[in-house]
Amino acid sequence: MPVNILAIESSCDETSAAVLTDGRIRSNFIANQTVHEQYGGVVPELASRAHQENIVPVVDMALKKAGVERSALSAIAFTQSPGLIGSLLVGNCFAKAMALALNIPLIAVHHMQAHVLANFIEDPKPLFPFLCLTVSGGHTQIVLCESPLSMKVIGETLDDAAGEAFDKSAKLLGLPYPGGPLIDKYAQEGNPARFKFPEPQIPGLNFSFSGLKTAILYFLQEHRQQDPAFVQQHLADICASVQERIVSILMRKLEKAARETGIRQVAIAGGVSANSGLRKALQQYGEKNGWQCYIPKFEYCTDNAAMIAITAWYKYQAGEFAGLDAVPSARAVF
Repeated sequence: MPVNILAIESSCDETSAAVLTDGRIRSNFIANQTVHEQYGGVVPELASRAHQENIVPVVDMALKKAGVERSALSAIAFTQSPGLIGSLLVGNCFAKAMALALNIPLIAVHHMQAHVLANFIEDPKPLFPFLCLTVSGGHTQIVLCESPLSMKVIGETLDDAAGEAFDKSAKLLGLPYPGGPLIDKYAQEGNPARFKFPEPQIPGLNFSFSGLKTAILYFLQEHRQQDPAFVQQHLADICASVQERIVSILMRKLEKAARETGIRQVAIAGGVSANSGLRKALQQYGEKNGWQCYIPKFEYCTDNAAMIAITAWYKYQAGEFAGLDAVPSARAVF
């Protein structure tokens, strides 16, 4: 009998469902929430309401696309942590109700572990052990991966995440939400060496982006006082310079981690791994250091249920199931 797993992702503002059969993704649907654009960021209460509206049709589409009946499901997986608690609750309650009704196991998945394992959805796959730079709107981590279910964070941000640095910089520039992809877009037309922003000197493998955000704020305030049209006239160069600094901070720490561990299997994951500057930099650093580099497809970089499904596949094989008393957590330890 094939193992069919339905996976649900609802940690923030995307409602996603995927179906996996014997380790292969059969469908992966995502419903985005445009309601947050007018507020310049995700509004938790609106996000949870939108999840309630989207989850039934998204799950229905995932099952139909995969050609899998509910009665053929072997288990149901859901994102347990971390994330917005109201959003997590929607996926949690739906998964529990469906698993109980079908009398099948429940699998709880850590969102950041799933980002790492997005590299295992399609070939080529990294060999263990490998390092993964996991960067998103809420997290920035260097993860030492010894097996699909054995991972250790060896470096992380001490304050803001890289994705937040992108989005907050975009907001300072007057760009609409979500601003990170727009910085990437304009950066491709600009000169990354045009403006110099400071690189924080943080010991070890940890990161910090709060100082960089402040430096960008003061830089823009100073130049706007001299020329109110400064941002409009130099937008591409500013974006390219901001992106260059954020990427260099990430890559130099990753290079340090690879040097200290002696590991040459290196991957990236998370929403910011869709950034073209970071993807290009990984390839350049890989060529310089003799790394084998791995990057998920764009569709598996941002929040999606396929990454929840592949993680659930490994947990299913290991017999790691959750009870109906499993509760979501906004800030669970990885």
